[in-house]
Amino acid sequence: MALLARAGEAKGPMQAEPGHYDFAPYRGRPRITWPGGARIAVWVVPNIEHYELDPPANPMRGGWFRPTPDVLAYSWRDYGNRAGFDRMADVMAKHGVRGSVSLNVAVCDMFPDIIARCCELGWELFSHGVYNTRYMYGMDEAQQRALIGDVRDTIFRASGQRLDGWLSPALSNDDLTQHILAEEGILYTLDMLHDDQPMPVRTRSGRPLVSIPYSLEVNDVPQFVLRNATPDEWVDVVLAQFEQLRAEGGTVLCLPIHPYIIGAPHRIGALDRVLGHIAAQPDVWLATGREIARHFIDHHLAEFEAWIAKGTPA
Repeated sequence: MALLARAGEAKGPMQAEPGHYDFAPYRGRPRITWPGGARIAVWVVPNIEHYELDPPANPMRGGWFRPTPDVLAYSWRDYGNRAGFDRMADVMAKHGVRGSVSLNVAVCDMFPDIIARCCELGWELFSHGVYNTRYMYGMDEAQQRALIGDVRDTIFRASGQRLDGWLSPALSNDDLTQHILAEEGILYTLDMLHDDQPMPVRTRSGRPLVSIPYSLEVNDVPQFVLRNATPDEWVDVVLAQFEQLRAEGGTVLCLPIHPYIIGAPHRIGALDRVLGHIAAQPDVWLATGREIARHFIDHHLAEFEAWIAKGTPA
């Protein structure tokens, strides 16, 4: 297979894989153990976002699907910050579930009450860019570093927290992003959707960066908006994912949610049912993103890297 380049080698016209991580078959991996003997780590990711009414044009992707200014689409997203957020936060607090917030940091200045409540609840804030209508497509390395620095400073100013996690706005990362994240001291990325366990990411500096599962398959936007799932169907999907991963052990369930979707009155009961079931199980670690990343880096990263370096079994 001479035409297929190995990860890390120079790529010719036919690029076989992105080179961000090595192949690691599910069978035969080192065993991941979670605190307290938990079989599964569960983290809930509220995407708290701000969309601009009339964003600047990006040659690779428009900010809206309709002509701008799109008052209808803007107001639908704004519903999440006005009404859906508190409804969602109340249910999470009821079950003792902390959020790890995929945050458009413009929210820090535009909706400070939301940030204040996140901090009161002990939620982690990580980055989803500045606005959800501005992407990383076409950014050079200096521009990406400037964006990370801006986000880091804004989160620290608003909450006193350090920036540990990254989800590119609209997952618009490129081949440079993971290298820059590691060099900027970020612990984990959600920009890769390739596994059900934390995985080491290749970085040019050798500094550690971990990919943590971000489960698009149970994300409320694809489920409710793209697949027209009912609340009952969403509950079934999430709990089926949870029970399978729990049975396998050493896994991560990520539950990405959006206040303007799950915070709607006819859907909030579905979140209540899902979190009620998960939180009642004795073998679940209800964690934040930085806690999962830190635990994996401290206890399992070196073992996984050594196992991967041996090569995949025949």
